[in-house]
Order: sequence, then C-alpha cells, then structure tokens
Amino acid sequence: MSRGGLACAPIFAVAVIFSLMNHERRLRALRRSMKLRQMDALLVTHLPDVRYLCGFTGSNAALGVSGGRAALFTDGRYTVQAQQQVQAARVHIAKKPALRECCLWLEASGARHTFFDPEHTTVSQLGAMRLALRDGRRRRGFFVALPAPVVATHRLVKDEDEIAVMREAALLGCRLFEELLEHIGPGVTEAAIAARLEYAARTAGAEGMSFETIVASGGRSALPHGQASAARLPRNGFVTLDFGVILRGYCSDMTRTVCLGKARGREREAYEAVLEAQQSAVAAVRHGVSCGEVDQAARSVLERAGLGEFFSHSTGHGVGIEIHEAPRIAAGEKSALASGMVVAIEPGVYLAGEFGLRIEDMVLVTAGGGEILTPSTKALISL
Repeated sequence: MSRGGLACAPIFAVAVIFSLMNHERRLRALRRSMKLRQMDALLVTHLPDVRYLCGFTGSNAALGVSGGRAALFTDGRYTVQAQQQVQAARVHIAKKPALRECCLWLEASGARHTFFDPEHTTVSQLGAMRLALRDGRRRRGFFVALPAPVVATHRLVKDEDEIAVMREAALLGCRLFEELLEHIGPGVTEAAIAARLEYAARTAGAEGMSFETIVASGGRSALPHGQASAARLPRNGFVTLDFGVILRGYCSDMTRTVCLGKARGREREAYEAVLEAQQSAVAAVRHGVSCGEVDQAARSVLERAGLGEFFSHSTGHGVGIEIHEAPRIAAGEKSALASGMVVAIEPGVYLAGEFGLRIEDMVLVTAGGGEILTPSTKALISL
C-alpha cells in the first residue's frame, strides 16, 4: 500500500464512524418519537427519509423500524452500495420486491400495527403492503396511516453537521453565480447559460443540481418557473437566474436577477421594491416567529408599492435533503420557525408581457434572527 493509502485509511474510518453516529442518533430520536406516539413500528418508503435515517442513496428501498431494530431492504443492484452506506440498520438484499420483504419483516417483528406516511404512499402501494402479509386476518388493520409525518418533522431542524454541509453548498452556489456573470450577455441562449452553470457545478464537486435550472430573460422573466430555453438574451432587460446545487445530499437554493443594459424607471422601481420586500422578510426570520408573519413582512412592502397583485406565490420554503421541505412561508401559515431550520426567502413580481424578477436567499433560523447563507450581492447588477 502506498503512503497515500496509509494516510487515507484512518480518515475514511473516521468518516464511517462519524456517519454511523449521526444515523444512530437519528434513529434513536425517531424511536423516542414513536414511543411517545405509542407506535409499535414504522415503514419508511420516501427515499429522502430513508437517506436521512440510514444514509442509503439508492433508488429502491424500504426501511422498517420496530422496537430497537431497523432493517433496510433493497435489491441486488445495490448489494455493495448498501453495505458501504448503511451502518445504523441491518441490510437485506431482497429476492422479491423490497417493499414486500420489508412488510414481512415488520409482520414477524411482533408489532400489532405498523404506521406509514400517507403523503408518500399510493393506493397501489398500500394494496401491495397488505397483500404481502402472511396472516390474511391482519391485512385490514395492520397498516395505519400517520395523522402527520414523523420523519419529516425530525428533518425540520438541522443539526450542526447538516448546517455545515448546507453552508458549503450555499457558498458554492454563490461562487458559481459570481463566475457566471462574465458569460452573460446579449445573444447568448438561456440554455447555454444554464449548461455552463451546471458544468461548473459538477466540476466543482456537486452531485447535481437541486432542480432544473431557471434562466428567464426579457419578457420570459415574467415566468416564475421559466426553465432555460433556446431564447437568446436581449440587449436590454432582466435575466433571472434561479438554481441550486446538491452537495453530499443537501440542496442549496438562490435567485439573483441581473439587468442587461440600463434598467428603465419602472424596472428599477420594481427591483428596489422586491429587494426591500426580501430584506424585510429576512429581517423577520427568527426563532418563534410564525411563517405567516415572515410572508406578511414581504407581501406588505409589495402591496405598498402597488405590486402586490403581481406577487403570485408564497414567500419561501424549507430547504434540506429536498429542495422544497417544510415549513411553508406563506400567508396565514401558523407554524412557527425554530432555531436550526433553513428556509429560502424569495419574493418576486411578474408583469406578464413586460418583465419579472425575483431575489432569493437561503437563511438559517437562529434565536437572534436569520443568518443569510448566500451572501452574494443583491444590488442590481447591470451587464
């Protein structure tokens, strides 16, 4: 073995132990929640939840948790991968459908009932789950729908390790945006801008993009979800860039709107109003504040500016393993923010046939306020 190999071995071992500790801690916390809710067993099939609890990243998995045991079922394609990634649960390589074998394991565990998340379970899957049971008398009552998600609730507040990764992902996004600016100009297609950004992200170590990159220019900037097209950037007008990267399983999310040429009076006024709305919402972020209050902080600014009717979506959302997670930052939402949550704050205005713009930051909720994780400038950039 080379000296490099000898040096890397202890580092790899530490990383494995570190991952094991994280997932064991999460499973212990889940079991405490299950005990409080008097849940004998839980069937987890939503892949982001599976990854959160045991580290597995494959495309086919069912995780059973019963008593002090956890078992991960997948298929033969993932034999090596599962053994490498999963330390906090016992791995079973299923010869029949993984979901079926996991249901049989849960039945054999002695649980009276097994709970499942109805938000991520289809009618067809529930039928297959029931048919998997050997004891036909248990098929009707063995599986019980959760009244509210359990694993998703645990994922709301990020631990120190998650925050560190998300901070790194957010800063990578900022660097990519700043490097991209010199390549944005009239005549370049939106698709070419997106391709350059995504190539740079992959080259920098990202697993992929958090979602389909949005590059919307000119009149298309009035499309809130205007994915990059073959349209060429105009000589004058806004270009909205909304993108994120996935780094070690966690997403980043940011939006910046830049201007080609000189912004006209109405465009500049709208930009200043959106910027004020975004800053007002960020300033409202802190532990204990309701999501509706944060939304209102942004919405009221745009209403005063006469642009309220052109703000057609919620102010923000949670970010984590998935790009859209709870909480939802929207009008009337009563749920409260808590320290350790990471949310995206993204007000915008969209004037059909004219222009649109949006400004978005990732914000870490703390007791003293919100910490912006995406510090790239929000001053209007003219190119």
